[in-house]
Formats: sequence, C-alpha cells, structure tokens
Amino acid sequence: MTSVFIKDLAKYEGQEVQLQGWVYNKRSGKGLFFIVLRDGFGYCQCVVDEKIVNSESFEASKNLTQESSCTIVGIVVKDERQMGGYEIQATSVEVISIAEEFPISKKEHGVDFLMDERHLWLRTQRQWAIMRIRNKMIFSIHKFFQSNDFVQMDAPIFTGNAVEGTSTLFETDFYGQSAYLSQSGQLYGEAMAMAFNKIYTFGPTFRAEKSKTRRHLSEFWMIEPEMAFHDLDMNMNVIEAMMKFVVNELVVVCAEEFKIIGRDVSILKNINRPFPRIAYDDAVDMILGKKDVDGKNSIALLEGDLKKVQDRIAEVKKETEEREAKLKDAGMKKGEIAFNQNKIDSLKNELKDLEEDERNIPNWLNSAKNFQRGDDFGGSDETVLTRLFDIPIMIYNWPHEVKAFYLKRDKNAPHLAKGVDVLAPEGYGEIVGGGERETDINLLKEKIIEHKLPMEAFEWYLDLRRYGSVKHAGFGLGLERLVAWVCKLPHVRETIPFPRMYGRLFP
Repeated sequence: MTSVFIKDLAKYEGQEVQLQGWVYNKRSGKGLFFIVLRDGFGYCQCVVDEKIVNSESFEASKNLTQESSCTIVGIVVKDERQMGGYEIQATSVEVISIAEEFPISKKEHGVDFLMDERHLWLRTQRQWAIMRIRNKMIFSIHKFFQSNDFVQMDAPIFTGNAVEGTSTLFETDFYGQSAYLSQSGQLYGEAMAMAFNKIYTFGPTFRAEKSKTRRHLSEFWMIEPEMAFHDLDMNMNVIEAMMKFVVNELVVVCAEEFKIIGRDVSILKNINRPFPRIAYDDAVDMILGKKDVDGKNSIALLEGDLKKVQDRIAEVKKETEEREAKLKDAGMKKGEIAFNQNKIDSLKNELKDLEEDERNIPNWLNSAKNFQRGDDFGGSDETVLTRLFDIPIMIYNWPHEVKAFYLKRDKNAPHLAKGVDVLAPEGYGEIVGGGERETDINLLKEKIIEHKLPMEAFEWYLDLRRYGSVKHAGFGLGLERLVAWVCKLPHVRETIPFPRMYGRLFP
C-alpha cells in the first residue's frame, strides 16, 4: 500500500493510497461520513460509504472527533469542487487516537483565548496557510541572496553593546558579566562584509519595548544584508529588487494559501512598478496634507475613513440588536439559533476592531495636522502616509538626530543622514530600515558620545574604519512585518508560530 501526502494526490488518480492525518472536520449523511483530513501538507475530503467499507471502519468513522488522528485507505478520485481538486473514496478507516473535545470551535473566539491556545490555533486552516506563506517567504529570501553572490553569515545573539539605543535592551548575565540579547546583527554584518564583500544574516533579534501595537514583537526575525562598495542609491536598488523577487514568487507558489486567507493579491502585483523614492521633507508635506498624491490628500482621506467607520459601527450595532432579538423567539430551530449566535459573535468582534479604528483615526488626524518637521515618523505617521499609495515607498535622507549613530551624513547637507525606510502600503508602514554607513571615524565617535554609548565597547567597530575602510551600505528587513503586509493581517502576532510580545511569554 502506497502511503502518500495529500499534496501529491494528483499523481495517484484512480489508485488506492493510504493517508495519515488528523480530522479537520466531519459531517454525516445517510450511511455516509464526509471526513476532511489534514496531514500538514493539505486538506482532503474522504468519503466513507457504509456500502463500501466494513463495519469496523464505519464504526471507527463514527467515533472520530475533531483533531482525532487516523489512517484512511481509499481510491483517489478527481473532483474539481474539492480543495486540491481530489477526494478519497475510502475503503478502510483506522483510528490512531481519539481527541478530546477540541477547544477551538467554528464560532468566533477572542484574541486572548486564541493566544492562550496558540499551540492548537496553529492547526486551523488560516494559521496553517499563513505559516506556509512565511516558510515560502524565507526560502525565497535565501534564494534571492544566494543567487546574487551573498554569503550567509551569523551574528551573535549575546552582545556587549547596544545597536539601536539602550532603552530597548534585554539584559542578561553572561558568566558574571552584563550582556544583552541582540537588537540587530548589523554591526557584525559590517565586519563580515569587509571580509566577504556581500553578506546577509538571518536570525532572531530582540527589542524590550513595552508596546502592544499591531506592529511590535519582543522577539522577531531580521534579514540584514551588508554590502561593501555600495552607497545609498545602490542599497535602495537591492532592497527594491529583493522585495520584487520575493513577492512575485509568493504570488505564484502560494496561490492556494492566499485563497484560504482571503488575500486579494492584485495589490501585491503592483510590486512590479518602480518604488516611489521620496525625500523626507516631501514625505512630511504629504503627511501634513500640503502635498497630494495622485489627487489624494492625507487629511481628507482620514476624515473619509472616520465617516465610513462610524457608519459601519451603526450598521453593526443595529444588526446585532436585531439578531439578539431573534434569539428570544421560542420557536427558532437549533440550527438557526447556532447560525445567529455565530453571526452575533462575529459582529461583536468586528465592532471591537471598528471601535479601535474610531479611537485611532482622530489620533492619526491630530498627529498628521501637528507633525513637526525634523521628527521621526511614528506608527500613525507611517499609516497616514502609506494610505496614499498602493505600492511600497522609500523615504530617504532623514534628519540625522532621529536616526542610528552609524548612518553616514550627506556631505552636501550635513544635517541629513543617508538612511532609507521602506514603508508598505495599506497602512502597514515600515518593513525595511537601512542606509549608507558612516566611514568618517571622527563623526562616528561624535555620534557614539551623543547617543551616550560606551566608547570602549565600540573600539572593534571603529577598527573597521581604521583598516581598509570603504563605502558600504545595508538594511534590515523585518520578516514578520513583511508577512503581515503580504497576508494583510491585522497584527504581527499571527505571523510567527509562537509570538513573544509585551505581556506574552506562554505558551
């Protein structure tokens, strides 16, 4: 008997095969059971007919509960109505393990409950699809860099100094000496680029920010290339090429997964247009509403968004009240009660999101109207700006005071740092940050003092300027933020198997 995975069923049409997996769903008819089996590679409907299988197999099918594990043998039948285009006409069913009542049901669940059950939530179809997209994204990123002569290197997770400021460090004890979990592998990446020319690191990074926004995790994965003999413009070219390569490949190889999560990929296909490259000062004018983008004004757009949200809130409240009134009807059938209750749960969850938008949009409006030129962009500013575009944008040449100490000053405008932030559209904001690195050792020392960092901890880094310094550049791509935008997820907590964020250490 050939044991196969669901993803390979097309190779075995008309043949008898063996599947092993877990019951995702089950329904019954007269003398029939329809079991949707998942095996980690896909989903397949298995039809168990009392007239075909023996009594032991039919009884086993009857006993199967959601997430029970089992072995099903049957004939592969083409059926384009089914996910994957095939189903199994079962000839035998064998129970491996009967699952207790699964805590995650079809009804709407709150975020806190689902996060507590994350180890089980991963089994649901939506989370399965997101994690598969994440996996393909990682593979595609490696493929891009490896095919462009980059060497993958590894930066240490334990470090003796800050990279992105001391306020977001996780401190730990390293054999009696203070050490910190890495905020970035970038400084080490610069050292490795001086040996190998083009390198990239891909690993976990840590930020101790007490923030619960939809964009923040305390532990996340960063891709950080560093390139010798590259300036800011060349750096931006690499960023754009990488993002186009990755997103174009995902649209093709993850088509089924995008369907499962309901992602309209048409906006992802915009990736093939040139990324707008916008100087910081022009971006500020757009945020303030002083400069329109293709006839769209940031302030007018936000005011329109607020009106739509308020109208929808009224609609949701009205429908919820109507359905709750229906439930009081003593003559309502059980199925109709369940349908209305699920709809009410769904509406209440939608209402929470809408009410959050109703709170946020006035804050975004206020922030946009009162933005001070020279400030860094916050999450609300990025949201306002990216709502004006349907493609990633690059904001470059920032006030040096708001950027990292290692960014190079523009010799023609010393008040500016040659940095770039890439902001994803649809309100997602920053997913890449990078720039050209400072090569002037004296300017670097000034910035280290300005940022109140210990000079002795950076002597090794200053050596890179003492011995064969060249222009060089690089960037950091936040994997989870890219997954969030590509999948159009409301929060980064869905982008990683077990999120670690402020207030969340388990499971």
